[in-house]
Amino acid sequence: MEPQGPANPTPMENGTVPCGEKRPPEAQETTVIEGAAKIAFPSANEVFYNPVQEFNRDLTCAVITEFARIQLGAKGIQIKVPGEKEVQKVVVDLSEQEEDKTELKECADLAPGNQPRTATVGEICEEGLRVLEGLAASGLRSIRFAREVPGLRSVVANDASARAVDLIRHNVDLNEVAHLVQPSQADARMLMYQHQRVSDRFEVIDLDPYGSPAPFLDAAVQAVSEGGLLCVTCTDMAVLAGNSGETCYSKYGAMALKSRACHEMALRIVLHSLDLRANCYQRYVVPLLSISADFYVRVFVRVFTGQAKVKASASKQALVFQCVGCGAFHLQRLGKASGASGGRVKFSAACGPPVAPECEHCGQRHQLGGPLWVEPIHDLEFVGRVLEAVSTNPCRFHTSERIRGVLSVITEELPDVPLYYTLDQLSSTIHCSTPSLLQLRSALLHAGFRVSLSHACKNAVKTDAPASAIWDIMRCWEKECPVKRERLSETSPAFRILSVEPRLQANFTIRDDANPSSRQRGLKRFQVNPKANWGPRPRARPGGKAAGEAMEDRRRLLQNKRKELAEDPAQRAARLKTFSCKRFKEGTCQRGHQCCYSHRPLMPETTADAAHTDCPQTHNQNPPGSGAITGPGVD
Repeated sequence: MEPQGPANPTPMENGTVPCGEKRPPEAQETTVIEGAAKIAFPSANEVFYNPVQEFNRDLTCAVITEFARIQLGAKGIQIKVPGEKEVQKVVVDLSEQEEDKTELKECADLAPGNQPRTATVGEICEEGLRVLEGLAASGLRSIRFAREVPGLRSVVANDASARAVDLIRHNVDLNEVAHLVQPSQADARMLMYQHQRVSDRFEVIDLDPYGSPAPFLDAAVQAVSEGGLLCVTCTDMAVLAGNSGETCYSKYGAMALKSRACHEMALRIVLHSLDLRANCYQRYVVPLLSISADFYVRVFVRVFTGQAKVKASASKQALVFQCVGCGAFHLQRLGKASGASGGRVKFSAACGPPVAPECEHCGQRHQLGGPLWVEPIHDLEFVGRVLEAVSTNPCRFHTSERIRGVLSVITEELPDVPLYYTLDQLSSTIHCSTPSLLQLRSALLHAGFRVSLSHACKNAVKTDAPASAIWDIMRCWEKECPVKRERLSETSPAFRILSVEPRLQANFTIRDDANPSSRQRGLKRFQVNPKANWGPRPRARPGGKAAGEAMEDRRRLLQNKRKELAEDPAQRAARLKTFSCKRFKEGTCQRGHQCCYSHRPLMPETTADAAHTDCPQTHNQNPPGSGAITGPGVD
């Protein structure tokens, strides 16, 4: 669908503000076209635009489209997506209250004489979805919803900044979607708290803040309707990936660990935090899709109400015991759900811990992390619907190729196996060469275990095999590629692991089913950095300078500013002369208060005499001809 341009683009190109006042020359506007939206935003860093997030916005449009197809299909309304062929769709009811999860909606089911009701893009659907974008910035996401997603009743584009709201109004008029998009200036939390009543709730809430969404989650789980869709982005990956466990606990209620599976652990921590906040109001979450991409994580969950279901939430969370030596991990659920007489479910406390004080494989200690969500993080049926829609209409999104690749890997993941190991982690632990991905996957399959990839890591090995079986396979691999045992410390994890004979004889013959379908088809599964200085953008601030060549030069200049730069030998010698030698500190240096770290001779002809008065600590200890650098100030 081609975006409709403004009636008179000249004022926008000349840099006029929404209220008609002219901006100063340094604050000219920039126009960006993404999807079906055309956005004007100030060149100054007041409200920023990050092109890397286009994948995030494309995927969100695809998910909301399929969610609208499900919700409106249950009401007998069909949606029409531009570029999509007229085919019969199977509507899946994802509601937990319905036993029958699939219904076939056909035009023949309609009463005679009635025309099928349809919802198209850009038109108001009275029974459609009410969407809230809590932190809209330039309004790009909301405008794309209005121009690309059918079946919407209204879209509220909210931001706390007055300048951002003025820009949203300007862009709404520019794209001619004022009948659907309603600009709003308010604190996102207060706005959602004001929509707690059942009749005022939103069917879709999208939160994409700068950094952590933790301050908005409590209000969001109350303002979303029954079975509504909640979309949350987290860009504070340093916190979620284990660099600051105490900060992660203060924001999300869980301790993050430094692990090779940190990206999936981040997804599960966010899901745990959402479910924990929903439980306070007798609500619970059902994940539809959870993505780790680029520098952020993105989760799509549905929120339901039910006291009985809330009781099961404790058994969906678990603590993680991770060995600091070999990286083996074990899960300990917080609760236990067991069947009782009469078809009832009995809930009780779980028993543990599942590990001894020391790791059974390498003898090192364990770290404790979590709690985190250990149930499936995707609804594979819903993911398949989104994948089918994107595959049959590839021209709809600019990042369709990447969406297909990522969703294809997700459909191949083991849904009931939390976390994963990596190839480099396993081989580096025992200091051996790295087996190929197909060899390790084949060995696990030959041993009778299941194995899959993970969309969160290219070298991931997600398997239901216990850690003992994985290390047995690695011991067998080490026998084919031996490690020099004499170089290993007796207390190292590698020595202790390899000192045990494997009880499982691994078979590394390549199997046909070891190569996943997404890999065979050569899909675009893992994104490479598209350009230099790629990643999260700086926080938007009023009056910020434009990110031009001068800004890029400054960023390059300040890179590694906390690291000690390489020092010239002459500069190092001059700096060391300000320190006293060891003999001066002992009171035996012949130079007295004139002592310095390097005793340089006063005159060239007195070099031999001065050599006898130099401190012994500064003499060159290398034998002649060793090639070592000698001279004042060099030790």
